[in-house]
Parts: sequence; C-alpha cells; structure tokens
Amino acid sequence: MRKALRLILSILFAFLTVGLYFSNRIMYMKKKDDDFIIDREKSAGRLNTTSFEQLPKREILIASNFGYHLKAVVVEPHQTNKYMIFCHGVTENKFNSIKYMNLFLERGFNAVIYDHRRHGESGGKTTSYGYYEKFDLKAIVDWLRLDRGPDLLLGIHGESMGAATMLLYAGMIEDAADFYIADCPFSDFQEQLAYRLKAELKLPAKLLLPVADLFIKMRQKYSLKDVSPISVIDHIKKPILFIHSKEDDFILPTMTEALYEQKQGPKKLFIAENGVHAQSLNENKEDYAKVVDEFLADYVVVKDQRNKQMAGIE
Repeated sequence: MRKALRLILSILFAFLTVGLYFSNRIMYMKKKDDDFIIDREKSAGRLNTTSFEQLPKREILIASNFGYHLKAVVVEPHQTNKYMIFCHGVTENKFNSIKYMNLFLERGFNAVIYDHRRHGESGGKTTSYGYYEKFDLKAIVDWLRLDRGPDLLLGIHGESMGAATMLLYAGMIEDAADFYIADCPFSDFQEQLAYRLKAELKLPAKLLLPVADLFIKMRQKYSLKDVSPISVIDHIKKPILFIHSKEDDFILPTMTEALYEQKQGPKKLFIAENGVHAQSLNENKEDYAKVVDEFLADYVVVKDQRNKQMAGIE
C-alpha cells in the first residue's frame, strides 16, 4: 500500500513539475533587454537615433481590455490617411519594428509601432503568442480609427509572433485592415512547440504538450489549440503578403507556405533566398522592397486612388 502511495505521489509530483516547467517556459519566455535591441539595431545600421528623434511623432498609452496599458509611438511625417501598424516578434520590442517602419515611411505611409504585452514599455505579465495579443492589436486599431477618423487606408505588418497575432486578429476578431504583411509567422502554435521540443530538447511532444496545455488552460484560461492562424486564415478576405526566409530553421518556411495555400482571395508569397529567422528584410533588402512595391501596386494603390477621388483630392 505504501509503495503504491509513493508511486502515485511520485507520478503526481512529476506531472506537476513538468506542467509548471513547460507552462512557465511558454508564459515567461526570456525577453531581450531593451537596450540590447536598440544597440543591435544601431550597430547594424537599421536604427539612426538622430533621424528617429527628428521624426514628427507622439508617444501614447493605449488601454488594453486586460487591465494594463500598451506603449505606442505614432510617427506622422506625412499629411495622409495612409497608416501602417507594426507588430514585433516575441522577445523583441517596438524598436525592432523601425526597420519595417522606415520602408513604409519611404512609401508615403505614417506608422504606429508598439510594444506587445509583457514587452518593452507595455504592461502585462505573460506572453500568449497571439491569443491575448490579438485583442490588444484591436485596441491599437480602434484607437487609431478614433484618433484619425474611420476613412483610413490601413495596413498591418507583423513579424514572427507579431505576424501570427495579426492573422489571429484578422481571422478571429475583425478583418478590418485593407491589407496585411505576414513575415515568418507560425501556422499553428502546437505544431511549432512540437517542432522546437524535438529540435532543442529532443523530447516527445505527444507526451509533454497535453500536460503543458492543461496547465496553460488552468493558469491562463486559453488552450494552445486556440493559437492557430491556419485554422482561421479562410476568414481573411483582404490581401495578404506572406514572407519567409528559405533558410529559417526556427519557424520553418513550410508553415508560411501552408498559410499561403490555405488563404483564399488576393495573396502573394515571397520566399527570401538569404537569412535565418526574421532576417528576410535584413538580408534581402532590395528584393523585400521590390515585392512590397509589387504587392502594393497590385492590391493597394487602386483603392488609395479611389479613396482620393471620392474625397475630391484628385
């Protein structure tokens, strides 16, 4: 009887240990230091702090429905109704979005860069890889439409977790932007975790993920199954440009290819030759800019011209 009790207690202890450990890994993934990100971007020539400081901009706090504030910077060098919102990846912050922002500032857009929950200067205690972040993105969109008026030409760009967040927002909450750019998203969070468990820890995902999922449900009130862009991609009718690096071994390019194949309606796919995860722009700048220009010409310029004609600008 005592042996059986010890066995049960040992199994229960192992179950609790595994559940807490892996749910903690998911909820509290180690972030990069904010100063490290700024120094990295400056050293790589992607951030010129003098030029950035000289841009007309506003720093704002936007309330999340979950009891914290999101730190955002609205950059407005142009007299236009064209805006881009940028969603950074996990462990990063809004300064990682500046390289993408600059690309679109050059194309006549204004921009909103912001910190996801638990990142940068935003509040929030845990990361949920798009589950709660998609509601925060809606808060950003709602604030921008209230501040600038409803007749925006709006695009959203996301990198990695930011891209998954963007797709979940558009597929589950509202397809409210005029176009989207999804740079190296995962297609399904459970599948991504299974891949990383095998690649990094050589552990059996079939045994560990159900335990981690149970603890995430108990501690965070959502399931890993709820973080699946590919399950909602059919709901997105607006144009999407999908981007991924061929050499990405953190989130495999096959995930973006699967999303592209599943997406109905206007879409474009760019698989960059160079760079690993989230390096498509850094390592393929000319090609990246070219495909963005082609995408905008195919799906955005006509709408922009029509809006101007209706407003009596042209």
